[in-house]
Amino acid sequence: MAVPTKSEAGRREGTVIQLTAKDFKGKVNPDWCPGCGDFGVLNSVQRAVAELGLRPHEILTVSGIGCSSNFPGFFNAYGMHTLHGRALAVATGAKLANHELTVIVTGGDGDGYGIGGNHFMHAARRNIDLTYIVMNNQIYGLTTGQLSPTSREGMKTKSSPFGSVELPINPLLISIMAGATFVARGFSGDGKHLVELIKQAIQHRGFAHIDVFSPCVTFNHDNTYPFFRERVKRLEDEGHDPSDWKAACEKAMVWGDTIYTGLFFRSEGRATLEEKEPVLAQGGPLAYRPLGLSQEQAQKLLQRMM
Repeated sequence: MAVPTKSEAGRREGTVIQLTAKDFKGKVNPDWCPGCGDFGVLNSVQRAVAELGLRPHEILTVSGIGCSSNFPGFFNAYGMHTLHGRALAVATGAKLANHELTVIVTGGDGDGYGIGGNHFMHAARRNIDLTYIVMNNQIYGLTTGQLSPTSREGMKTKSSPFGSVELPINPLLISIMAGATFVARGFSGDGKHLVELIKQAIQHRGFAHIDVFSPCVTFNHDNTYPFFRERVKRLEDEGHDPSDWKAACEKAMVWGDTIYTGLFFRSEGRATLEEKEPVLAQGGPLAYRPLGLSQEQAQKLLQRMM
């Protein structure tokens, strides 16, 4: 017999128990390299959802493929480890089917900005109510150190021993230009700041994108913790107005001795995809509609899929 968690026991007794970050620790321990920035992101998400008072059954985490995409296995909630670059497509279906779920999509720069770049752009355009956290280490870590879409020009890797000849993309600009209504950047070495950004993103109604500098300590020796600590500067300390679209774009293009973190852009009031879709407006979320099948038919379908 399963032992009830303290939150389940508390609800049966009619009390409300505040969960902590530890309550969102998955049954599997992370297998990332010691010092990987993804540990900081995992810890920040766990702290954020606990501070927001969310419960594991209210959350779905969806990922693609890559080091960072192992996230759902390390996090205590519903989770789906999907296909390379396809996490946003799967998450969109889940959110449209059940609007009550808090859907958090996690992945890396290769997964999200490379093979998944098309889904990224259109998820932003549609303003789907998702929180998309990209652990950007500017390298393909899982496949042992090849160039990613965010690797700097001239960077030397095993796939570019003479230096990359390609320009990196700017994911923040793409997100803003495509129509995302919440665009931010964090640094896994600044956990307190990252927790606050994640909380704001989850509470935002619409597509919320957070690009997180998450250093790969094994294969990327250019963009290290010291590299970012010397350069990152919080937008909040400069009085940036996130409702100013033009200023957000200008700040997103700054890269050099100063690299900004924080909330670049936020737009309130624009309807989300699930609010605008006529089919959903007429009958409500798909998860709460009659199945339209007999019990026997439903069981046959389930058996075929198991």
